[in-house]
Amino acid sequence: MARTVSTLSTLTLLLCFVLPAFASQAAQGSSDQETVREILELERQSKDAAIHRDVAFAERMLADDYIAIGPLGQVITKADTVAARKHAQLRYDAIDTSEMVVRVYGRTAIVTARAEVKGTDLGEDFSGPYRFTRVWVKRDGRWETVSYQVTVTR
Repeated sequence: MARTVSTLSTLTLLLCFVLPAFASQAAQGSSDQETVREILELERQSKDAAIHRDVAFAERMLADDYIAIGPLGQVITKADTVAARKHAQLRYDAIDTSEMVVRVYGRTAIVTARAEVKGTDLGEDFSGPYRFTRVWVKRDGRWETVSYQVTVTR
């Protein structure tokens, strides 16, 4: 009988510590799922903004310290991106994304994906397959892009 009481006490203590941990993980998982949905929607908006050369979207969604690395290793700032959209030097006719994965780390989300692109930059065709990584950070209650890197693939 003493052994049964001891076992029940141990089980009760275990449940007091383990169940809250599982509940916390479940709540965190739910929060991450909502974040993934938010980021997927922002990625959709980002694609549409690129196709429509939406300057306001770039000004609003790119962090002031935003840095992108282009497919040839060039460093591109927020000001560069906004200027390229304003002057229509970069034109996307189509962007078809696939294999998109969103990983959430607290207030940071990292997106990796493939993109089949059709477009021109200063009149030169750059159509083809790419892979990209975009880093989103939540600051002051809103998501913004802080980094982007794109690579030509085959």
